[in-house]
Amino acid sequence: MRVAVIGGGGWGTALAAVCVGRGHETVLWCRETEVAERINRDRENAIFLPGVRLPDRLRATCDAAEALRGAGMVICAVPTQHIRATFSAISGYWPRDALIVSAAKGIEIETGLRPSEVFREVLGVAAVALSGPSHAAEVARGLPASVAAASPDDEACGLVQRALMNERLRIYRNADIVGVELGGALKNVIAIAAGICDGLGLGDNSKAALITRGLSEMSRLGVAMGARPETFAGLSGLGDLVTTCYSPLGRNLAVGRRIGRGERLDAILASMSMVAEGVPTTRAAVRLASRLSVEMPITAEVHKVLFEGRTPMDAVLQLMTRAPKAE
Repeated sequence: MRVAVIGGGGWGTALAAVCVGRGHETVLWCRETEVAERINRDRENAIFLPGVRLPDRLRATCDAAEALRGAGMVICAVPTQHIRATFSAISGYWPRDALIVSAAKGIEIETGLRPSEVFREVLGVAAVALSGPSHAAEVARGLPASVAAASPDDEACGLVQRALMNERLRIYRNADIVGVELGGALKNVIAIAAGICDGLGLGDNSKAALITRGLSEMSRLGVAMGARPETFAGLSGLGDLVTTCYSPLGRNLAVGRRIGRGERLDAILASMSMVAEGVPTTRAAVRLASRLSVEMPITAEVHKVLFEGRTPMDAVLQLMTRAPKAE
């Protein structure tokens, strides 16, 4: 199969390497000319995936028409807030009958739409969501990982399984694309909160409680949007949440830690080369929770800390002094 991977960040590069390893002719589309040139010349994405040797057969380009020409599968690995603009710009080159696989984890701020819903609006195609605990550097280095391929179309999920699964990357099918996409998006908000806990030095008890209650409110919003509650106990919910809240590789965790230590959000984001999806997703989640009358106290406090000037310790106090209730 010919595969086009749209997005030359760490996750897109890692997935492109997986595709090459499975024998697919793979082209990685990069926005930045420097990234594409260095991949082709040095066999390394030194900006977004440093230290990982890339396969010789992986080709990078900044030409969308070249990347998409003849592709049977297109993998999206651009940040959620840029999906609409990116794919609107390249829609004229869209290969007929290509399967779109969304590896983005977020919610579009202005519309509250999940990535697969944005693809439906922009391209008129149904997407398969790929989500789960999967740090790009570990996947690219061949460390074992498991993710979910989600779509109501089991045949499409099976195609993704056959195309990408290998002895180091296990893929499970899941019909609940709503839950899988929301799990991958909302866990980033909780990861920011977990990082704030770390930055404040609040200890393991508080962080465990935060993750547990965070999973509860992720599930509440998901069910209100049509997801299955059990999905949030799976790879794209609990699995991704644990990884993101504990791994030093997590960008959202790192943002939270720096906020907990007293740094300003604008300075933190300006210093990062990669996108922390949890920041815009916090805005989108608060809007969705308000629209659907879903209680999400942790997410609400993260929003107040990020965007409304509340101090991290005041947010902790607000959460700890809420009215008593049953679990």
